[in-house]
Amino acid sequence: MKKKGGRFFFGFMVKEEKEENRGSVEFQVFSFTNKIRRLASHFELHKKDFSSERGLRRLLGKRRRLLAYLAKKNRVRYKKLISQLNIREQ
Repeated sequence: MKKKGGRFFFGFMVKEEKEENRGSVEFQVFSFTNKIRRLASHFELHKKDFSSERGLRRLLGKRRRLLAYLAKKNRVRYKKLISQLNIREQ
């Protein structure tokens, strides 16, 4: 994972792919993961920011539901995505 211009960039997400498939489950999970990691680093500095913590919990729930949907519909895509994003222990 590299940092470009204040945002995280994952090498496996090609720019053309991101522009075309913004509605795909993979892109949505990628986007939520980016936001979750950014909020996690925010909480290292601001430990008592409880309103943002609520937003983090909402994002975690949305990502969890999308991953559950993907695991149910296409197990191969699910396994590939979690290994690329490194979000679950295997």
